[in-house]
Parts: sequence; C-alpha cells; structure tokens
Amino acid sequence: MTTSKDTSALQFSGTKAVAPQHAFDVQKLDAYMRQHVAGFSGDLHVEQFKGGQSNPTFKLTAGGKSYVMRRKPPGVLLPSAHAVDREYKVISALAKTDVPVAKAYALCEDPSVIGTAFYIMDCVEGRILWDPLLPDYNNAQRGELYSELNRVMAALHSVDPNAIGLGDYGKPGNYIERQVARWTKQYKAAETETIEAADRLIEWLPKYIPQGDEVAIVHGDYRFDNVIFHPTEPRILAVLDWELSTLGHPLVDFAYHCMTWRMGGGQGGRGMAGADIQSLGIPSEAEYVKLYLERTGRENAVSPAEWNYYMVFNMFRLVGILQGIAHRAVQGNASSEHAVASGKRARPLAEQAWALAQEIDASR
Repeated sequence: MTTSKDTSALQFSGTKAVAPQHAFDVQKLDAYMRQHVAGFSGDLHVEQFKGGQSNPTFKLTAGGKSYVMRRKPPGVLLPSAHAVDREYKVISALAKTDVPVAKAYALCEDPSVIGTAFYIMDCVEGRILWDPLLPDYNNAQRGELYSELNRVMAALHSVDPNAIGLGDYGKPGNYIERQVARWTKQYKAAETETIEAADRLIEWLPKYIPQGDEVAIVHGDYRFDNVIFHPTEPRILAVLDWELSTLGHPLVDFAYHCMTWRMGGGQGGRGMAGADIQSLGIPSEAEYVKLYLERTGRENAVSPAEWNYYMVFNMFRLVGILQGIAHRAVQGNASSEHAVASGKRARPLAEQAWALAQEIDASR
C-alpha cells in the first residue's frame, strides 16, 4: 500500500458494491437515519469499503454529505468480538476532549433495522499516510507531522476516563500483569513451532513487571495509517480504529506505537530501523519519547529499564499476533502467502525482544 495525499477516511482501498453476505434493507436504514441522524436528507446511496476490517464498513451518501457506517458482521460471534458499541462509546466520549475523532451520530443495537448492531459517524476527508518515512514530504514537513502524531497521543493519555464517562471502559489496575498472562496464553494456543526466545520471554516477563501503575484510555494500535490528517495542514482531524481501545497503562500503549523505530521495514513490517531518519528530519526514538513525556507531565516517570521492558512486552505481544496468523494458515483459515511472511517475522522478533531483555538484566 502506498502513501496517499488525498484519501478519505477508510477509503484508502476504495469502495465496492455491498457484498452479498453483508447486504441489508437500505430502505430500513434510510428510515432510521431520517429519525436519528441530525440533518440527514436526500436519497441514500450505500457502498462498502474494500479492505479487511473485522467490522464491515460502509460509505453512506445522501444530500451531498457522506457518512461512515460500521456494523457487526452477521452470524454467530464471540461475545466480546466486533464491539461496535464500544467504538461508538469511546469516540462519543472523546468528542468532549482535545482528541480529534469523527463525529458520531447514532448507535443502533436493534437487529430489526439491518440485522446487526451498527453506528454512524462522519466520513472525514483528509490524508492517510502509510509509510512512516514519509517519502512525499520534505524534512520540515516530516518533523511537523511527527510532532502532531505525538501531540494527539499525549492528549489521549492525558484524558481522565472518569471525567468523560469512561471509568468503566476496562478493568483499571494490574494492566501489564493481565496483558502478559493474556498474550502468553494466546501465544501457547497458537504455537506452530518452538521458538526458544519466546519461551524465555514467557518466563522472564512476569518476573520483571515495573512497579507502579497508571490508568488511561489506550488506543491499542496507534500509528500513522490509523489517523486522518488535514488535506494540507499538519493537523490530525480524526483518530480511527478504536477496536482495541480500553483502560490500560499509557506507557505500554505509547511503547507499542514506538516499535516503529525498533523494527525493520522488510517482510511486511512498517518499521524504520536501519533508515537514516536524521537526514530525513524524523525525530529519533529518544527525542520522540522525550517530547511525549514533557507533554504528558511524565518527565521523570519512566527509567530506561522500564521503557525497554514495555518495548520487550510489546514485541512479545506482536510475536503472539504473528503466531496466531501463522496458526490460522496452518488450519487453512488464512492466505498461505501472508502466513509464511508472518511466520518468518515471529522468530527474529522474539529473538530481538529476548536480546533486549538480556540488556535490561545486564543493566540492573
């Protein structure tokens, strides 16, 4: 996928006719929108966005205005999966803050309308940037775009969940401990081959969880291609893809975002390791982290060993995700090409994480 300067929200891969398995009664949706979406008028036209979203996503056009609809897929689903109600809840709550989100219009949990729960939000026009090296921009522009990306994540982690009605959006406390246990279980369930470094990490991670805890709203997958920039200004108009959001530790969320600096761009990754980012005007990881800590008032909140622990954990989490993809492919549920690439990335990433863990041990 390439960098696009003029793409609309979720339109990076275009639209298509609604897939037969996702078809619904457009007249019922039209009637619902006339009743529940302020300012709705005109004839409703529906297209489906291409791409692999777990929740089918549609472009709705009427009266010269565009909307986006996210719905649960039809069929039997896991109880906690495809929680469009959570996505609607978080973007509605964040609309009252400095975190830019698309305007949410309505959540419908009545299956009699289109068959499954759905919500409707604005279709935000702007830029989605795919390559973290930002090849289409000059050094000054790159610096401005990275600063804005940093600013918005700092803004998110500075929001008091209780103040905007999200105090019950996840389990507060012991986030890292719970996440280590979860991803250990996920990894073991998906294991397709023995990776010694991963086994060592499973033993190491629970023993060295940093003391202290913080609770914030965490995005779970914050990166360039999950935000929409203004068409011409270095300003984020909306943060997308809140499927993994919950209450958690902000520095763990930020470290996941910062893995871009530690990972390479080959074998399907989108990292910058090995690139001469200084010559491109892109901040170093240390500069980027320092800016975030200053913006969130956490200047002395994390030691180098703690930061590297968060990085090790997030690498292990990604190893678990990659193993899951490979496991589904072995079972015939994923494309073999994608699975082979994922399998190749899991082992070196686990080894990179274990090497970093050993550096932490050596520095104690």
